Amino acid sequence: MLTSKVAKRYAQGLLDFTNESGQTATVFSEMKDVVKIMNESQDLKKFFLTPYIDSKKKIEVANEIFKGLSTSSQNLITLVIRHGREKQLKNIAQEFINKVEDINGVQRVTLTTATQLSKENIEHILKSTDLVNSSNFDLVVNIKPEILGGYILRVGDQQVDASVKSKLNSIKKDFHLN
Repeated sequence: MLTSKVAKRYAQGLLDFTNESGQTATVFSEMKDVVKIMNESQDLKKFFLTPYIDSKKKIEVANEIFKGLSTSSQNLITLVIRHGREKQLKNIAQEFINKVEDINGVQRVTLTTATQLSKENIEHILKSTDLVNSSNFDLVVNIKPEILGGYILRVGDQQVDASVKSKLNSIKKDFHLN
């Protein structure tokens, strides 16, 4: 998923600030909470996306929802809402997480399969490729029945497509060419 320039700029500003103030670890865990809350609450998303609710009301609600966060995280959320960027809040938090993980050398790995796999199968897939080159990685497993079988492994900007759907499409393409 492409991240907006706005999210990247806010995340970089937050990272610079937290590095200077020594709060990176705290804000990192809090941004994970922000992403989780934003993913789980459709009502909150709709509330933030509603244009006719003024920013003061949105700030009040955000302060109540995120009252357990540090002052730095609360100030970021308030700043984002005050500048009318509340629909980017989740993206900003995710981009901050990505930047901290990049600094810490964490690889982001996405494994897409047609059905749920056992841990042993997942480990076998990860060991069978040269793309995952460290033991420090963040794995996200997606289930997409439309790939029919096999898997799609994405590490950073590289991808291995061993799905049945892509192989069938390749055979179909070959038949059309001949």
